[in-house]
Amino acid sequence: MIFTVFILFITGIFSRTIDFEEIGGVPNDDSIETVWSNGALINTTLNSLLPGDTLIFPSKTFYVMGGIKANGISDVTLQFDGVIIFSNNTEQWPKNEDGDVFECIYMNNISNVKFTSSKTGILDGNGRKWWGLPGIGYLRRVENRPRLFNVENSKNLLVENILFKDSPYWTFWVHSVDGLEVRHCEISARRTDYNNHTLIDMTAFNTDGFDVTGRNVWIHDCEVWTQDDCIAVKDDSQDMLFERITASGVGLTIGSIGSSTVRNITFRDCYMPNSYKGIYMKFRDGDGGLIEDVTFENILIENPSQWPIWIGPAQQSDSRRLCAAHPCSLCWPTLPSAECNAPTSQYRNILLKNITISNPKMSPGVILGNTSTPMEDVVFDSVQVINPGMEPWGEDYYACDGVASGVAKGSTWPVPPCFKDETDTA
Repeated sequence: MIFTVFILFITGIFSRTIDFEEIGGVPNDDSIETVWSNGALINTTLNSLLPGDTLIFPSKTFYVMGGIKANGISDVTLQFDGVIIFSNNTEQWPKNEDGDVFECIYMNNISNVKFTSSKTGILDGNGRKWWGLPGIGYLRRVENRPRLFNVENSKNLLVENILFKDSPYWTFWVHSVDGLEVRHCEISARRTDYNNHTLIDMTAFNTDGFDVTGRNVWIHDCEVWTQDDCIAVKDDSQDMLFERITASGVGLTIGSIGSSTVRNITFRDCYMPNSYKGIYMKFRDGDGGLIEDVTFENILIENPSQWPIWIGPAQQSDSRRLCAAHPCSLCWPTLPSAECNAPTSQYRNILLKNITISNPKMSPGVILGNTSTPMEDVVFDSVQVINPGMEPWGEDYYACDGVASGVAKGSTWPVPPCFKDETDTA
């Protein structure tokens, strides 16, 4: 005990507060020379931080080149009181020997690190040039674009009071983490100021919000507006809670999952205004995956433009062919030749409770398992759809197949046709 107190005392004596501008950071200059020098200074400073140190980016705007990297730092605070804007010079952006771009920020094997602001700090990925012209930019770069914030193999992280803006690719990718809390943050990726996801907006492909893998994750009291998954729980994850989140995009998502197991995931008390998809669970190509012990509770989804509920294969194309089925085509079921194939993976013990969906433009949803590994113990308890769209499923309301045991309870309406009806009016 005495030794521990002594170590804490010594750490307190030698901890430093480092002001980025005071050590040479240049604000308000977007010249190529400055973005390179600011980036180099951040890298040098990050990797020299000692336990107890605080690095402050003061309330000014700093232009930075991507390729910020840190490894092995611990017990430090990174305080973003100003704005960090990453260069949009895609030609000079650093790349590896294979031509793959570096991330905006990449950190590995960090622990007990706080990312914070005394007000609201901004990390701006300056992504519009990376997105390119609507419908054309993706064909040029596909997914060779930098993530804004990528942290892996780390533990005990706190992220708070930060706006992550216009990421070129995935916004927030924290993977293989044990212990993560995110609070009072916002993610925004928009082409226009429209309060919905227009065809133009949706061409900012792959601008995911919070993407996470690992365990012991708590994300709460945040806002997300993106043109892809708002939150995506990815492979080999467990023990995660997402609550009090306002989200609009391609869904509160689990997936896409391959041949791994994801369990004990809860989304609750969330609001989804004018979203594209709503609740979205998806397996990609591959067999033997398992998603189990999942709860979505107290979710309000207003005016979704596509499926408010999707439990099944990932509806995506991983190539330049828009209608390719990987494993379910984006063109399904509109295009008669489009395929939607459920992998031999399984959903088990899935609960949707107190879900309200108002004015969906399409039918309420898709529930599609593989008949050789059908879904088990799927419960809709008071899942209510107000004024459902009739296309494409008509009075069936859901495409529903590959479900061994599905039950509708409480005030659920409409009841998926492959579920047992145990509702109040049955």
